[in-house]
Amino acid sequence: MTKRPAPPLDDQPSFIEDERGFFAETFSKPKPAKKAMAPAKQEAAAHYHGHRDRVRAKYREHGDTSLADYEILEMLLFRSIPQRDTKPLAKALLERFGTLAGVFGAPIGLLQEIKGVGESVALDLKLIGTAGQRMLKSEIRNKQVLSSWSSVIDYCNAVMAYETREQFRILFLDKRNALIADEVQGHGTVDHTPVYPREVVRRALELSSTAIILVHNHPSGDPTPSRADIDMTKTIVDTAKSLGITVHDHIIIGKDGHVSFKGLRLI
Repeated sequence: MTKRPAPPLDDQPSFIEDERGFFAETFSKPKPAKKAMAPAKQEAAAHYHGHRDRVRAKYREHGDTSLADYEILEMLLFRSIPQRDTKPLAKALLERFGTLAGVFGAPIGLLQEIKGVGESVALDLKLIGTAGQRMLKSEIRNKQVLSSWSSVIDYCNAVMAYETREQFRILFLDKRNALIADEVQGHGTVDHTPVYPREVVRRALELSSTAIILVHNHPSGDPTPSRADIDMTKTIVDTAKSLGITVHDHIIIGKDGHVSFKGLRLI
């Protein structure tokens, strides 16, 4: 087959001319120069990056005992807020909530009241708190709870001390006093949670639990039992005993500490 000669350039379709012009223009355009960072911004960026490196080095070389609480919180915020100095925010959080436990236990809505804490940062803080709670719970799961009492208290403090409403929780134990279930039976107001003794016992029977530990919190911070707490506990103890279920203790958790009904000889 004889090849036909290419038509002269003048006869080429116009879109080819347009295409040549486009690429010629594209490659001939100089790239815009990057704007230089203002000296003040350069100094600020260098400041917090250098500070982060120093805090990391301090932790790496000397461990957690070398860091103040605000520095630990700073390091946790590094990844949530990569482009800003996190020291002022860490200090503001501790000033508002008192302790690291208070920060991680605070509701998302209250965390977001702090300037600089958006939803993403608040969720990151709550996730850290949740991880800590899961670690503490793993210390008592499938273990004899009565021989790990300090771990029980640590766990209950972590999950309940900073709740803004009363919460009634039950730890269900088997015949070896090992934890088989941990359930919240009800939420209430800032100073009251409705508790139904028959429902408590019914749930224990469903789980084949032979012993239980009652736990609730006082959002006021003061764990002192009220008259209603004492009367309600006595009713549960009497109802459970008739069905072969032992109530080992009733613990009240507050930000200012905890009390044990057994320790107060109320059980």
